[in-house]
Amino acid sequence: MNGRRVAGRYELTEPLGKGAMGQVWGGHDLSLGGRPVAVKLMHSGRVASLSGLGSQADLQELRDRFQRECRVTAQLDHPGLVTVFDAGEDGEELYLVMQRVEGGDLSDHLAEHAPYPVDWAVAVAAQLCSALAEVHAVRIVHRDLKPGNIRIRPDGRVVILDLGIAAVTDVGDGTRLTRTGAMVGTPVYMAPEQAMGDIPVGPAADLYALGVLLYELLTGRAPFEAPEATGLLYKKLHEPPVPIGRLRPDAPPALATLVGRLLDRDPAARPADAHEVHAALAPYLPRPGPPSPGLPMDPGRPFRTPLAPWPDRPVRPTRPTSPPRGPTGSSAHGSTSGSMPGFGPPPAMTPAEDLSRTLTQVRALLSAGHYTQVAELLGRALPAAVAAHGEGSPIVRTLRKQYAATLVDTGQYARALPEIARLIQELTAELGPYDPAVQQLRQDEALCMQRLGAY
Repeated sequence: MNGRRVAGRYELTEPLGKGAMGQVWGGHDLSLGGRPVAVKLMHSGRVASLSGLGSQADLQELRDRFQRECRVTAQLDHPGLVTVFDAGEDGEELYLVMQRVEGGDLSDHLAEHAPYPVDWAVAVAAQLCSALAEVHAVRIVHRDLKPGNIRIRPDGRVVILDLGIAAVTDVGDGTRLTRTGAMVGTPVYMAPEQAMGDIPVGPAADLYALGVLLYELLTGRAPFEAPEATGLLYKKLHEPPVPIGRLRPDAPPALATLVGRLLDRDPAARPADAHEVHAALAPYLPRPGPPSPGLPMDPGRPFRTPLAPWPDRPVRPTRPTSPPRGPTGSSAHGSTSGSMPGFGPPPAMTPAEDLSRTLTQVRALLSAGHYTQVAELLGRALPAAVAAHGEGSPIVRTLRKQYAATLVDTGQYARALPEIARLIQELTAELGPYDPAVQQLRQDEALCMQRLGAY
């Protein structure tokens, strides 16, 4: 599907994710100079089935409701919510075009840092409360809040990515895309009333999911675990979770009490709304001050340094254009060496500055889908990073992970194997052999060995 154009203007480049309702692709808006976008594609028949409409449902009615819900979602304007750019139909598929958000999934970030420091966990939850308050104010219930639908930007901002199965509780005519009785969501994070499907789901269901998230951030595990959804529902209805204080003694008791209220099986016993939850979290938020050094994607940064410039802001890739020429053959701005006019040539950069420039190029190339060039850049950047920050620094570890993943994605299995083996050894020593990050690396290692004929 790479290279496909949706609606004649959105060129798809690489898959970003897949869910019950469809696939999300990275791409470019060709009508706006190649602006990076994320495009969600949903087959109308599949959506009809998951929405409880039945095989004989009027698909045109579903398409009309999809358009109405997109119009409501597009009204949202909040830094913690992904921006909706466009929506429509392309053949048998419905499409939703959204802002492409840089950074990493909360699930991956948690796997590397579990359990979170208390101030990180509170910072994530507070940012989610702010976004949920905006969502609930326009009578939308998200219904699938989970780490995979949350992204942490490099500047520490938390963004909810997917309102794709959200129920609009009032769109003028009372209809909605996901009807009451259709169980849609992720069982671990699903409120009991949502799982049973016997009452309309309201904002309290999102607060329950927030409680599951906060419990997981603080303890490194979900409050309820079972191999099947029915077992999970039974535990949610009849068993209390292990107290946070037993798993995380340094967690403030009042914070543990708040999580317990969020996880109450009775929606009426939970906090009244996201505003109340935010107010309860406020005393534990990070205080103003410098961000933690050497920790990328620090979710406490927006509270420590509000609205501070991001020091390593990536440059968005643009299509090359020829600069206008002056009468003497130089550029119209009077510069022949690439330096700013009147300032002379740029000064020599330190190793740290050179590394920063390389990382900016890496982010730009990733956004454009140029993975082979990313691999080459990272291979050259690693020695400089080790020299500047030390072998055991978080930035070197992050670079190695990205380098290994990019080598696998581009089929360079022989080059990827030693990097993966090194990461497995280091992370196993730190996190143990059963950590999700270690398990994922072992899967990558097995893939490389299989492709190289080692099995």
